[in-house]
Amino acid sequence: MTESAPVDPTSTEGWKKLAGIAADFTPDLRGWFDTDPGRAERYTFQAADLTVDLSKGLVTDEILQDLLQVAKDTGVAERFQAMLAGEHINATEDRAVLHTALRRPKGASPALVVDGQDVDADVHATLDKVYAFAEQVRSGAWTGVTGKRIETVVNIGIGGSDLGPVMVYEALKPYVQQGLEARFVSNIDPADIYEKTADLDPETTLFIVASKTFGTLETLTNARLARQWLWERLGLTDASDDEKSNAVAKHFVAVSTALDKVAAFGIDPENAFGFWDWVGGRYSVDSAIGTSVVIAIGSENWEQFLAGFHAIDEHVRTTPLEQNVPVLMGLLNVWYSNFLGAQSHAVLPYTQYLHRFAAYLQQLTMESNGKRVRWDGSPVTTETGEVFWGEPGTNGQHAFYQLIHQGTRLIPTDFITVAKPARPLKDETGDGKAVQPGQDVHALFLANFFAQTKALAFGKTADEVRAEGTDEAIVSARTFTGNKPSTSILAPELTPSVLGQLIALYEHIVFTEGTICGIDSFDQWGVELGKQLALQIAPAVDGDQAALDAQDSSTKALIARYLELRGA
Repeated sequence: MTESAPVDPTSTEGWKKLAGIAADFTPDLRGWFDTDPGRAERYTFQAADLTVDLSKGLVTDEILQDLLQVAKDTGVAERFQAMLAGEHINATEDRAVLHTALRRPKGASPALVVDGQDVDADVHATLDKVYAFAEQVRSGAWTGVTGKRIETVVNIGIGGSDLGPVMVYEALKPYVQQGLEARFVSNIDPADIYEKTADLDPETTLFIVASKTFGTLETLTNARLARQWLWERLGLTDASDDEKSNAVAKHFVAVSTALDKVAAFGIDPENAFGFWDWVGGRYSVDSAIGTSVVIAIGSENWEQFLAGFHAIDEHVRTTPLEQNVPVLMGLLNVWYSNFLGAQSHAVLPYTQYLHRFAAYLQQLTMESNGKRVRWDGSPVTTETGEVFWGEPGTNGQHAFYQLIHQGTRLIPTDFITVAKPARPLKDETGDGKAVQPGQDVHALFLANFFAQTKALAFGKTADEVRAEGTDEAIVSARTFTGNKPSTSILAPELTPSVLGQLIALYEHIVFTEGTICGIDSFDQWGVELGKQLALQIAPAVDGDQAALDAQDSSTKALIARYLELRGA
């Protein structure tokens, strides 16, 4: 199926009005709040358990109305419905885009049938298989080759097969079954797998090889190294093929649909969990790719995780654009990047368990929307995508917040936190000054959350600095301009459901921006060239002179220097 040409957003009346506003735009958050007592309430929205405050954004009612008109003119709502229905909106690969189907509840009506397949039945059959296997491992019914129960699950994957599971595992550590641990290997640098396995007991270790095609270079290389490690640590290096195969069958499972390759590796195809070509890697964490996490937290918690995704899917599907939180956040990103010159976007979780969330979003956002052509192959007419980055909590305050507060670049920020900490603690001693005895440390932490968004929005004037008795020579250095846009996202606590809601929130922000820009947010051709060239260059790195001679002068010189340093 070939989609019709996307609407050029720059041709719409809303876009033209926004361009006119931007030409003379001078934000004034202090003034806006002073003259508009209802601003905070009017710009605060609810999506499932997430309270989202957009009031400290650089937006007025007029700007928001024009942005919403752009969303309507580019068909954001209609394209979302087309995605849910299974239309092939991944144009360059002629595929449906159905990550939302991964979290549809069992028995949802009407059933989702796409390209002749009952998608609901397929999804839940795989889920049931994953749940059954996870329960075997959690209960101790599944044992290694020597009869010992599994204590460590090592997920081997890369990209979406790693970033999603590791982020979710770290976020939901309070829900991990005692006596179980998950580790994650992704980098082809041999140091990664060495460090992740060096202290493990092979008798109690289970490897999950996550690769849809079972052909990803990094993943399969690491899988072979893991198999080699298993044989060596079990003393099977010189054992019979049957003994080796038996060990692999008890210590390796796969997330893949290439059952022939799975079997050739030594994994029982019965222990392979599949997913579909309508699931992009960066959208796959709630598929069988999450098997390692299902084992760690159990199927009941995983069901709540999926329910969180689905709650936001339903919010987007049923909520008018004017109150539709992911749509509104996506529209603000379009405003900042296309009209105000923002090039990056910081995500700042004030909960340590989300310390890998920004890294996860880097793939979700930049692999999805880092495109230079639209879905019909024509050049884009807008800026596309932002550089996403961030660190958790007060760590970032002592690193890069200086640039956000007083630098010359506009950096929109998303602050994320929870009201109830998973590990509440009190500082019983305190310091007798800023921290009193018995201080709730989470409350102190959250004071930073609230203070940072306030400081970014309202800054500190030169007169306020002078009033503190500051020497005039350094008044300018201690002045904050304010008008730095932020969004605050507050949830009750970091439950599996809330984590699913947060992920789905950003999935649909990406969708909104991609639709407005007219790009295919679901392919990733940009990652292919480097991979292809790496295979061509590998012989040269191994010392093949003919392959070395075929390289450009810079690459040739670098490889020659590498070989010299390596002593080759």
